Amino acid sequence: MKLKFICTYWGSENLSAKSFLHRAVSQGYDGVEINFPEDESFVQEFVSELKNIRNTIAPDFLFIAQQVLSLKGESASDYSRRMINRLEYLTTLAPNAINSHTGKDYYDWRDNIDIIAKAERVAISAGIPIWHEIHRGRFSFHLKTLLQYLAIFPQLKLVADLSHFCVVSESNLSDQHDLLTQIYPNVAHIHARVGFEQSPQVNNPFAPEWADHLARYQFWWREIIEHHKQGKKPHFTITPECGPFPYMPQAPFTRDPMADQWQINVQMKQYLQQNLDS
Repeated sequence: MKLKFICTYWGSENLSAKSFLHRAVSQGYDGVEINFPEDESFVQEFVSELKNIRNTIAPDFLFIAQQVLSLKGESASDYSRRMINRLEYLTTLAPNAINSHTGKDYYDWRDNIDIIAKAERVAISAGIPIWHEIHRGRFSFHLKTLLQYLAIFPQLKLVADLSHFCVVSESNLSDQHDLLTQIYPNVAHIHARVGFEQSPQVNNPFAPEWADHLARYQFWWREIIEHHKQGKKPHFTITPECGPFPYMPQAPFTRDPMADQWQINVQMKQYLQQNLDS
């Protein structure tokens, strides 16, 4: 099973679509993952340049779209309509998959079930996989609770951003490993970001003071990959996803980032190629 590394657009919002795509290609990424801005000209430039890259440089270059709605006070039904409209729009761009930030942690159980079911119907109708990201604030925010949703939707596909479980439970999950392994069959994609018990992101995962946390996350990622190797998947995708502020801590007063976000993601790609892709 080949590991394919995906470049996040998060943190590169200052770049044009063409510049972002070619920066990703130049750093050896196998694809990109992007939450599009509300700018139709950007989207059209992205689609055009992606086609050009596939025709001239990398025919198998992957495109993962993100569904991340802006925060808005609304009923579950209003949210559901807004989410489905966005998902249906993203399917028209023909991504390889959609990473969906689905539901809300404070919606009723039944409401989130209805929201998930509607998203799954979009995936089936469009023939495009929809993966639901593990994330604070979504239906998937809590490990034990997520397992209850998987009992209803056993085929649900997840994006493993495990830092959120750590923050929500204020733990390194050492006491929940048996629960964690139960989601491995559902994980379709990994967000390779290292967090800790109080934050979804350390300042630099390669700093020596975070060595134990990096090792723990690598252990989880390896377990997920080893599980899916048994299923003979042709490839598995990973997005190194160290983020900008507010995930990246800033120095007081100057507000300078504590580390170079882009470089950390490139280094994480190289680190995982050396330590996982074997």
